Amino acid sequence: MAESQSVAPYGLRCDHRVRPLGIDEPAPLLSWRLASGRRGDAPAAYRVRVRAEDGERVWDTGEVADPGAVGARYQGRRLRPRTRYRWTVTVTGADGASAERESWFETGMMSPAEWTASWIAHDPSDLDVVDAPEEGALALTDHGLQPAVRLRRAFEVTAAPVRARLYVTARGLYEARVNGVRAGDAELAPGWTDYRDRIDYQVYDVTDLVRAGGNVLAVTIADGWWSGFVGFDPRRSGAHYGTFPQLLAELHLVHADGTSDIVATGGDWRSARSPIRYADLLMGECHDLRRETPGWDLPGGPGEEEDADVPASGRWRPVRVTGSDRSRLTASVAQPVRAVRELAARSVTRVGAERFLVDFGQNFAGRVRLTVRGLARGDRVVIRHGETLDDDGALYTANLRTAAATDVLIAAGPAETVFEPRFTYHGFRYAEVTGPSTLDAGGITGVVLHSDTPWAGGFTCSDPDVNRLYEAIGWGQRSNFVSVPTDCPQRDERLGWLADAQVFLPTACLNADVAAFFDGWLREVRGAQSPDGAFSNVAPRLAGVADDGAPGWGDAGVLVPWHLYRVYADERFLERNLDAMCAWVDHVHRNNPDLVWSRRVGPHFADWLAPAPTPRDVLATAYFAHSAELTSRAGEVVGEPEVAARYGALAGHIRKTFTERFVTPDGGIEGDTQTAYLLALAFDLLPPDLVPGAVRRLVELVREAGPGLTTGFLGVSLIAPVLDAHGHSDLAHALLRRTEPPSWLHPLRHGATTIWERWDGYTGERGFQAAAMNSFNHYALGSIGEWLYRGVAGLDQAPGSVGYREVLVRPRPGDLASAEASHESVRGTVATRWTRRDGMFHLQVTVPPGATATVHIPADDPGGVTESGVPVAEAAGVRIVGTEPGELRCRTASGEYRFTAELH
Repeated sequence: MAESQSVAPYGLRCDHRVRPLGIDEPAPLLSWRLASGRRGDAPAAYRVRVRAEDGERVWDTGEVADPGAVGARYQGRRLRPRTRYRWTVTVTGADGASAERESWFETGMMSPAEWTASWIAHDPSDLDVVDAPEEGALALTDHGLQPAVRLRRAFEVTAAPVRARLYVTARGLYEARVNGVRAGDAELAPGWTDYRDRIDYQVYDVTDLVRAGGNVLAVTIADGWWSGFVGFDPRRSGAHYGTFPQLLAELHLVHADGTSDIVATGGDWRSARSPIRYADLLMGECHDLRRETPGWDLPGGPGEEEDADVPASGRWRPVRVTGSDRSRLTASVAQPVRAVRELAARSVTRVGAERFLVDFGQNFAGRVRLTVRGLARGDRVVIRHGETLDDDGALYTANLRTAAATDVLIAAGPAETVFEPRFTYHGFRYAEVTGPSTLDAGGITGVVLHSDTPWAGGFTCSDPDVNRLYEAIGWGQRSNFVSVPTDCPQRDERLGWLADAQVFLPTACLNADVAAFFDGWLREVRGAQSPDGAFSNVAPRLAGVADDGAPGWGDAGVLVPWHLYRVYADERFLERNLDAMCAWVDHVHRNNPDLVWSRRVGPHFADWLAPAPTPRDVLATAYFAHSAELTSRAGEVVGEPEVAARYGALAGHIRKTFTERFVTPDGGIEGDTQTAYLLALAFDLLPPDLVPGAVRRLVELVREAGPGLTTGFLGVSLIAPVLDAHGHSDLAHALLRRTEPPSWLHPLRHGATTIWERWDGYTGERGFQAAAMNSFNHYALGSIGEWLYRGVAGLDQAPGSVGYREVLVRPRPGDLASAEASHESVRGTVATRWTRRDGMFHLQVTVPPGATATVHIPADDPGGVTESGVPVAEAAGVRIVGTEPGELRCRTASGEYRFTAELH
């Protein structure tokens, strides 16, 4: 088949991941993106074919005429477990030329019944005894912490298999090795779920690691979220799900003759305490290299025979089989946490005889890799982590609260040692290293960890401060997308707060492909919903913060699926969540029949950390109306007209009640705060005749504040888009460029490299805010990132568009000289770039095949606008659709366009 020079597919995905290894979804979404080097290209039809690895053809769509398609849900023969499927998509353009691409996916177990393994653990009665004085320093610091344990199983095969897959999970964290080589590169696996409801497993291709003869499958497990410290409730600081870690694994071997073997966890495994004296996500990790047993993960290594000379603390013993319940096992649907990059130390400063302060120049989530030498046996190296320095230049850790965030190495001797924790992570920019006599920048590296969501966007402009803000927003996202979307990575919290996620989601989707990540998290959101329909405030649900969801927090169970559907054009986000969405709105309605949400509000955080508090009833009722409206729209999308009608009518009644209860005849809103007006305008709660008055008062409040912000977590995401939508982008720019608190640029003036939790986390006049609530890496206030793309750069999609089928380009230059943005959408690359120089405005636009765009071009003389050097009225693929004072509106087909207009 000849390759087309026009439209062609690329970026093939299965359930939003590239070549996933192990899926349990019986009808996965097979999707692709489109590219073309020609204007006006659009797909006319597609054909998807799927075949199993044995050649069996299991699905062929035939040629489907659909100019908007960039994906198809599998509808072929039932997928078999543990099977690789190859699939091809052929796209035919309007010109009749075709192009084809191929990819693959592999199924996992597909059903709990396919598992044979049992849960196993190290005997929990084998307690680690702390001896004084040798271990006296640990007696306090490891109180309540447990050692990581090692488990191993030796096995033999007569010939190397043609295929080997490891299916593995843990109640806790695991790291698996085959013959001494690590399986895969997932960190902190299997990730955080509510283990009472669901436990993810992962699949690794270990074909190249299994050899003829003797082999060893070896795994280290640690507490993790399962039995370690999580959250801040002093009544329940740890062991939320269990008391000691457990492993479940199956190694499936397929041989050349078609036979197969399974090496599964069971009573024939052996275990021992590891040199990792303790490993905790909040407290840190301690490696005692004096206890190391080289070769433990190799054939013939320790554990295959009893050794009376080995101290009791290091002896291998039969494991304890803890159960065989496999009903909660589900294949992971999201990209794993990985070590995604390394940061060199910016500086290393000696601050004591054996104490050094390391600055990595960037606040991030992860760990350090430390190389030390010359230590005597028993010498300790202690690494403390912190986000910032105090006014005396020392490491500031007060805001970590009870999180120790301290890693310890106990040396075995003078040989060079590389220390890198594996079952913890910290949020930090600075590390204080105590113990070695020397340390240089080459001896320590920052290792960045986060869920490996593919980065999909970019933004830059002519203002270096705004560029630094954008970078800080991105680092905040990376730091807090670690298995689940957390609020902060440094202190004793790291919870999946729903409001933080919903206000930041539009920015997150522009920055990265987070479809699979949020698909996984939404399982936790649904699982945390109470029987009467109340979403929780955090997901996974956790004792101590398990109240009914607060307004704006619980509503994330509605807002997040709706936004993901709009961005990724995958109706399953709505299908899977619609029942939960309905149950949430019903829960609020049932407890507030007068349609003013004042009862069952959970802890009601209101507009969290807002300088000007908004009345709680106003805020709650606004969200009630918005959730009802979005639930109605979701019902319409998935073909549930009764749902659409019922919740649409309810939304209308709530809007009417909101106006009657909270709005004055001139458009004033009770509380008279920026957030009150923003919610009413953004959620379309006001009758048309009251909108101008509300906008006018909002503008007055912004100007009276400096112009400045008085919003908290919920209002901040709306202020720039709402001002822009109502003709006040100049004020949005003024807020963006403001440097006094509250503002986005104030933290940058104090060295911030991530977004702060509070507008005034540190000021020159007052110093640090209260340490009990003062994170310096908290992404919620970074929701301005959405407007950097949509407003400043002008990269957006039309209000009714899904999956960027209808692109909207409407840059808001303000007083900037240039800006550009790009986004790798589900349809293909969308990009804008504009510059303003010498009285001319230059705008470059990229629209993917199958999409159209409405382009707003600033122009003092609309009739003088050109595209690629010719009058716009004569340009190919461009149609003028309207003019307004200072602006020309055009409609374009797909392709790249270069507009030029005169500005005075």
